[in-house]
Amino acid sequence: MKFTEITVHTASGASELVADVLWRYTNYGVAISDVKDVIALQRDKAMYWDYMDESLLENGDVLVKAFIPSDTAAGTLPLIRADLEEVKENGKDYLDFGTLETTCRQVEGDDWLEIWRKHFRPLHIGERIVVCPEWIAYDRREGEQVVKLDSNMAFGTGEHETTSMCLKLLQEYLTPQSVCIDVGCGSGILGISAIKLGAKFAYLTDIDDIAVKSATHNCLINGVEDSVKVAHADLLSDADVKGDIMLANITAEILCRLAPSIPKNLKAGGTLILSGIIESRLESVLKAFGAQGLTLDKQLKEGEWYALSFRL
Repeated sequence: MKFTEITVHTASGASELVADVLWRYTNYGVAISDVKDVIALQRDKAMYWDYMDESLLENGDVLVKAFIPSDTAAGTLPLIRADLEEVKENGKDYLDFGTLETTCRQVEGDDWLEIWRKHFRPLHIGERIVVCPEWIAYDRREGEQVVKLDSNMAFGTGEHETTSMCLKLLQEYLTPQSVCIDVGCGSGILGISAIKLGAKFAYLTDIDDIAVKSATHNCLINGVEDSVKVAHADLLSDADVKGDIMLANITAEILCRLAPSIPKNLKAGGTLILSGIIESRLESVLKAFGAQGLTLDKQLKEGEWYALSFRL
């Protein structure tokens, strides 16, 4: 089977939004190639090059690649372009989207998975979590908890700063009796991590069919399915589900819209962890959740992104 590899040129801050658009049109894989990942590999000595083209470090382009069956590519490409332009129009005032130049090439069916797999490596996040692609053998060290992600489905992989900061904050607040809620769960990485770290139970919800399938599958390969409920739903419409820790790694605009609904799902004294926030939207998020009686406890920043934890 032949696939069309679609490559979109964007900027680091907008790369996950671009990836979200591409995921609407494929079940076969999306990969983000960011020069910051190359720098990280050099820093942690996971890989070494005798020579590196310095122009790579100066070029701000991030490449987001998706793979779709070639026989549907002609009809799909215009839809992707239209969605990218709509996302850019909605976010142009607070996010750099780069050129959004799009290129295509044909690849054989067995090639795209190997291309996609090369973008991932075990990631150590915080003191205890290691996010590891399922096809990589990893020897767990004492005290580490390994979260496996499937090679064929990826939303949050831990590589993006927003996911990484959520995981770091989760490790600070979680206790063995914690019930955790993840709104917009994507791959399920946050809820699975919560169970691996010792949480009592986790509710994972998403309104995206592919995300629900991805999270469900990842729960199975991590052996946590008995401690997790994955729902294709907007959890915030169900006031009976309450958590000690609630996580939402979405965009600031959506977070602000959700703010009035959050407290009904969070237990008194509970912790709310938010990310997906850029600096120009930080104040609006702080005001929106402060107005709901939530008190800011911690604030993290990595790259262009912020993560916040609040107490109710």
